Amino acid sequence: MAISNGVYAAGLSVIKEDFSLDIESTIIHAENLIKNGLSGVFFFGSTGMSQLISLKEKKNLITKIEKHKNKKNFFLGTGNNSLNDNLDIINHGIEKGFETFLLMPPAYYPKTDDGVYNFYKLIIKKYPQIKIILYNFEKLSGYLFSEKAVKRLANDFPQSIIGCKDSSYNLYENLKINNFFMFPGSEAKLLKGLELGCSGVISAVTNVTHTMAKKVFDDFKNNNQQTVNSKLIKVRGVFDKYPLISALHSFLSVKEEKYKIVLPPLTLLDIKEKQELLIALKKINFLAETMLAA
Repeated sequence: MAISNGVYAAGLSVIKEDFSLDIESTIIHAENLIKNGLSGVFFFGSTGMSQLISLKEKKNLITKIEKHKNKKNFFLGTGNNSLNDNLDIINHGIEKGFETFLLMPPAYYPKTDDGVYNFYKLIIKKYPQIKIILYNFEKLSGYLFSEKAVKRLANDFPQSIIGCKDSSYNLYENLKINNFFMFPGSEAKLLKGLELGCSGVISAVTNVTHTMAKKVFDDFKNNNQQTVNSKLIKVRGVFDKYPLISALHSFLSVKEEKYKIVLPPLTLLDIKEKQELLIALKKINFLAETMLAA
């Protein structure tokens, strides 16, 4: 289950009426993304509302996908602030045969480079066999990885720190480390990133732009003319005008009601916003009815 270059989704979590995680539907959603050509899906990233989902529910889903036919395409975030909860999820993942984890520094409290370094060091000391993709997203974590901080971790733990998801976009253009995966967090950066030597993309919006993003990646890989990248960037631009989780669930709920619930304090788009979103997407011929055919 080693990660490779490709197009990945930060998978959505499907939520039941009682605000519990709909494990079956969340897995089916990920299955459909793989069917539609994605290289893999990360469960329990920020798009999956990981900070709002209980440790028990996360572990139950991980258990459920232990023997899944797409297991090699499934990867895990942890989405916890507590060091011990992170270790608990990682241990459960290891027990179920997973080795690659997307890890963001704990949110809320002020952080220093040394503090963040120590956080990862403690995890690696406990589980030296795992592979970690650093998650650089200052907007949510309150910490911006510098090139120096990433290089320090990658140089000191080259067998464990194997890559970075850059959702702050201060690293993907210039950071160069041997044998290191770099994934910008937006498909609007996909082609530019590939041209600069990046590995692909890990994105929230590939939950719906999967087919176009995969085509951009494949066309670049095969030296074919790019025919959909401009549309891909426009679609991403529309979604970026709204909170992404709210926009994605609102968009997908047009076709399937199972997406209509998000966890508090998150909300769906209001009626006006949803109409604006759908009208803007229709203008560029991107419709909910085309999404996620099983």
